[in-house]
Amino acid sequence: MEGGRNLDVAAKAASYNVLLQVMLRVSSFVLNGFILRFIQAELLGVVNLRLTLLYNSVLFLSREALRKACLSQTTAEKKWNHVFNLLWCSVPLGALFALLHAFIWLSPWVEQPRVSGDCAAVGVFSLAAVLELVAEPWWILGQAKHYVTLKVMAEGLPQLLRCVLAVLGVMLVPDWGLAVFCGAQLAYSLGYVLIYYGYFTHHLRSHDSAHTLPIKNTWNILPRPDGAGGWFNPYLTQLSWSFFKQSFLKQLLTDGERYIMTIFGVLSFAQQGVYDVINNLGSLVARFIFLPIEESFYVFFAATLYRGEPVSKQKQESVPLVAETLAMLLKFVLLVALTILSFGYAYSALALDLYGGRLLSGGSGPSLLRWFCLYVLLLAVNGVTECFVFAAMSQKQVDRYNRTMLVFSLVFLSASLLLTQLFGSVGFVLANCVNMATRITHSCHFILSFFSPTRHSPLREAVPSFPVWLAFAGACLTTALSEAILCCDSGWLFRLLHVAVGTVCLCVVVLVTVLVERRLCLFLMDRLPARVGGAMRRLSTALWKLARLPVDHAHVD
Repeated sequence: MEGGRNLDVAAKAASYNVLLQVMLRVSSFVLNGFILRFIQAELLGVVNLRLTLLYNSVLFLSREALRKACLSQTTAEKKWNHVFNLLWCSVPLGALFALLHAFIWLSPWVEQPRVSGDCAAVGVFSLAAVLELVAEPWWILGQAKHYVTLKVMAEGLPQLLRCVLAVLGVMLVPDWGLAVFCGAQLAYSLGYVLIYYGYFTHHLRSHDSAHTLPIKNTWNILPRPDGAGGWFNPYLTQLSWSFFKQSFLKQLLTDGERYIMTIFGVLSFAQQGVYDVINNLGSLVARFIFLPIEESFYVFFAATLYRGEPVSKQKQESVPLVAETLAMLLKFVLLVALTILSFGYAYSALALDLYGGRLLSGGSGPSLLRWFCLYVLLLAVNGVTECFVFAAMSQKQVDRYNRTMLVFSLVFLSASLLLTQLFGSVGFVLANCVNMATRITHSCHFILSFFSPTRHSPLREAVPSFPVWLAFAGACLTTALSEAILCCDSGWLFRLLHVAVGTVCLCVVVLVTVLVERRLCLFLMDRLPARVGGAMRRLSTALWKLARLPVDHAHVD
């Protein structure tokens, strides 16, 4: 079955992407922990928030809409030269957005940092973003042909190089300041492009490329008309425009608090640096687990569903597969996020103290990280629900959703300004929670409407069982009591005891989950890489036999 093959590929891609995100985030995590002790907090705020926001904004606005449109399955035949022509539009778009952002970032009405070389750094980060867009035709070809290891290699290796160069620069030439990070960023972008071009150039020279790729040589990706003289597919162009409007609003919602910090200067650059470190720490698990799942399974949903068609006109053998996949993904991310929320309250202060010392654990740092744990829960649910919704919506529905997102954006920006005045940096997290809650409500309404003619109810099936909720509640109360008694000013012995209490509680939660959520366990066993899935199957089977529970698919409700 084609849908089953797409699911296997999506699961494999998600597994590889999780490994990629672990590597990326761990390297960034170590780098930030290192530079916290060697550079000023103001320089950290300029690099991690001001410059990185510019770089990410240019990339997201230039390519996100084109990527989604070109990966969508439609009833019309896809011509690859139309796809490549459309993707090359990302380069002039990127140049335009880079100039626009640079003008805003360097304008006199935006607070400028007292860091040498900031103007040149804005130009370098803008150039790096535009350079990466040159590889977009290869990226979409790799995604469409399920080259799951290519993305790991193309993003992981340059990211490792960037981290190493930044660390060496901070250690050996600390007086260079921003120049170190500019050089590291350019090295990443150049390495990213070279790996994509090198991989496909080598692959096209092999004998089996003619059977797997729709092009014969590297020149075929350049812009060119089709046999009838047409350059673009009208449907893909219109769909890209719809997604572009959505991407603009989504970027405003995703990084709205950073735009407010950058443009309105509600926090100093030093405070922005601390906020960004805690933000990265708080969303560490969310980004290396939830984001790869969202990216990989968007490809699965887009390849399995006919965009804009009701469930009655979908391939009927694919509907149960899509419903079960959506339910199991939601349940999985819910359980991961509930783990973060339940244990995050009691271990936020300890984690910040170990990572950044009093710079992070003092003041509002622990409170900020605790609220991030709630935000991660909403972020997890929103990521999976929106990945399905965006794959199933028609162009008209996307346009209607864009107007809805405009309202979401205004509510979010207003809430950010108001809550920041009341609660400081915590107000940004609360505003993000409001934003995610509204988006989740909209996505759930769409999912309910989509599956209403069928007997499938993925949202209801995604809710964890009552014993699991009970286990999480008990773990949260126990670890909170442990923190009050043992942590964190009574020495290392009491800290270790506090960690031991949390470890025991985590083991209990995992044990209850494995015993109760057997359907989810079986789903993960079948989709994880063979070694991981096999080890999980052996462990789960042993526990189920010990508890005298059925272990095969037929007996799992």
